Amino acid sequence: MPDFVPVAKVSDIPDPGKITVEVGEEIVVLFHVGGKYYCIDDVCTHDGGPLGDGELEGCQIACPRHGAKFDIRTGKALTMPATQDTRTHEVKVDGQTVLVRLAS
Repeated sequence: MPDFVPVAKVSDIPDPGKITVEVGEEIVVLFHVGGKYYCIDDVCTHDGGPLGDGELEGCQIACPRHGAKFDIRTGKALTMPATQDTRTHEVKVDGQTVLVRLAS
C-alpha cells in the first residue's frame, strides 16, 4: 500500500497509549509515546498473538500470550520466545489526523 491512510484522530490516542486499527486488509497497532507516533503489525512473531492486547511499557510492548517483548520504534524482538522482528509502518500527523503507510 503506497499511500498514507488516515486511521485515527490525535485525540483518539492518549500519551502514552495505543489503539488497534485496520489499514486496508491489515491489522496494526498505533502507539503514541513521548509525543511521537509508531506503528507495528498486530502480530507476535512467536505465535501470532495480538500485540495490541499487550502491556505497553515505555517503548516496549509485551505479547499477552507468552510475554515476548518488541520495540515499538523498530519492531525488533527484544525477548524470548520471539526471535523474529515484527514489521513497522510509517506514521505521520497532518493537523489532527494520524496517517499510516504500510511497509511492503
